[in-house]
Amino acid sequence: MKKFITVLSLTLFLGFGSIAYAQAQDESGPKPSLNSGTLESQFDYLYRRSSSYQEYKVVKKTFYQKIKGNVLDSLQALKKDLSDTKKLVDVQSNEINSLKADLQTTNDNLTSVTKEKDNIKFLGFPMTKSSYNSLLWTIIFSLVALLLFFIFKFRSSNAITIQARDLLSDTEKEFEAYKQKALEREQKVRRELQDELNKQKYAEKKGKK
Repeated sequence: MKKFITVLSLTLFLGFGSIAYAQAQDESGPKPSLNSGTLESQFDYLYRRSSSYQEYKVVKKTFYQKIKGNVLDSLQALKKDLSDTKKLVDVQSNEINSLKADLQTTNDNLTSVTKEKDNIKFLGFPMTKSSYNSLLWTIIFSLVALLLFFIFKFRSSNAITIQARDLLSDTEKEFEAYKQKALEREQKVRRELQDELNKQKYAEKKGKK
């Protein structure tokens, strides 16, 4: 009952406060009455059709009953709208909760899939992608360093081999030159020896004569 009185008082206040607006409406529009129009126009009609006594307005009982019925009908319609709205809000709230649950499930699945994608098995051991990349680059840099080391060692050995070959070639040339000279000396000594032997034979033959 208190709620009804409060609503009725508020409605009356709004109705009386809209007099200026109601008077400014186009007179060519629909004729105001208690059987049609908004509550505001009905209260305006009630105000204009009520008689005045000092600072009071005297309202007919039939007008009062009619406006009361209209207000109650409006309140009933408002209650129905509020009830329908509450049902709609409950349905939407349930849908939102369901969507939140689905979203949470999707986020959990996405987190699980992302974690699985970020993990890699290397030689049977699970590793994160960052650890795998670090290990892979470490292996690559180590292999490159070993390759550069072997290339350096090969070039050093190759240079030493070339130097040894050059030295051996020079030694062989010197040895060939030495053999040639020794052969020439040996041939010279043999010629001299042969000449000496020939001289001795000649001298013996000459002495026998």
